[in-house]
Amino acid sequence: MRAIHDHDELTALCAGDTLCLWAAQDLDGRGRAWASDDGRAVAVAGHDISRRDRIAVHGRADAAVPLVEQVLAEVGPTYRPLGDPGVIGAVVAGVPVLAPTRAFGWMETTEAPAAADGARWLTAPELPEAAALLDVAFPTSDARPGSRADERWAGLRDDAGRLVALAALVWPAPSVGLIAGVAVHPDARGLGLGRTVCAFVAAEAVARHGTAALMVDEWNRAAVRLYQGLGMRYRPLPAAHVQEATARR
Repeated sequence: MRAIHDHDELTALCAGDTLCLWAAQDLDGRGRAWASDDGRAVAVAGHDISRRDRIAVHGRADAAVPLVEQVLAEVGPTYRPLGDPGVIGAVVAGVPVLAPTRAFGWMETTEAPAAADGARWLTAPELPEAAALLDVAFPTSDARPGSRADERWAGLRDDAGRLVALAALVWPAPSVGLIAGVAVHPDARGLGLGRTVCAFVAAEAVARHGTAALMVDEWNRAAVRLYQGLGMRYRPLPAAHVQEATARR
């Protein structure tokens, strides 16, 4: 395998795969990328992005298998390969230490959705209130206020001034802005507030990065429909883990 140090070269080799471009971050060490010797597969290792060490895999399955095995030897067993079903299926079958883990989805759009009134960016003094809302509405969220310097949190308040909906733009890459931490207070669900705050953040992600993306649990069809309503396309994304490693999704 050979290392990729140039963002434009990576974009060409992965055919603009937004998952790979997001995992690369800005190739500053937190993200590293490699190509197979024949250039038919790419593996991009992102450290601690969305609370995980991940390897985004793209290309021909027969070239991806030995490449992922080499990359795992380089980066260590905490990294989890993920990518299209055929590629990850071949990688799991061909790399003995790997086992499949829970599948989820990658959703993306390059078109800014129409924004509704109400959502805005939160200020620093409001972040403790945002954290309290996550504790109630989405305690397992990977995104948490104050975890990164480059994160931005948007919120929406009800008529009483209570913060009732949240979404974050966090773990961004130069050409991909990731939406995470989407939460609506249980008392305010069913009113379209999640769509409003997500549309606000997605529009900003497209404006800043060109693409808005997010990860969603495969079983959460209501969330998938919400994001599809914002113009986002769904891509199934199986993942694998090294069996001896302790890991989450």
